[in-house]
Amino acid sequence: MADVGSAILADTVGFIRHLPHDLVAAFKATLQETQEADILLHVVDASDERFRENIQAVHDVLEEIDAHEVPTLVVMNKIDNLDGQRPRIERDDEGIPRTVWVSAMEGQGIELLFDALTERLASQMVQYQLRIPPQYQGRFRSTFFQMNCIQREEYDPEGNLLIDIRMQQVDWSRLEKREGAVLSGFIVT
Repeated sequence: MADVGSAILADTVGFIRHLPHDLVAAFKATLQETQEADILLHVVDASDERFRENIQAVHDVLEEIDAHEVPTLVVMNKIDNLDGQRPRIERDDEGIPRTVWVSAMEGQGIELLFDALTERLASQMVQYQLRIPPQYQGRFRSTFFQMNCIQREEYDPEGNLLIDIRMQQVDWSRLEKREGAVLSGFIVT
């Protein structure tokens, strides 16, 4: 399994069909972390005959809270309640895992879920070696330390910090946007 760095898991409120708008508004603050997620695990009861309607209801709520563009991995759970279903990963035309069929109760397919999740998250990682001049070292080393993305660090004879980092692409992009060309200029080619 690839190393995708540290992860934070957050369990949001379960959605029901026809969720009243007032209730969505009340939960908006608690659902804020959904908008900032790297990936959503949408756990669906595969044995519920209305599972397609339930999936659509969740999509509607995600759109209402502006989280509909966050990458999603659908987890079809409770396959132990269905005849002929087996643990598996379904992929899209580009080979990207989109749906994993599991039985949490019986532990079937859980390793496939981790494999699919790792594959999805690993594809969103970046790795760089940076050469940071002394005047920027305190600020950037502190930032990278807080992000827990430092793989290796040492100093060259000129006093530059040579640092290998590995982080989520989205975190790098945010940092690049905030720091501009300064950060890009540190990349060792």
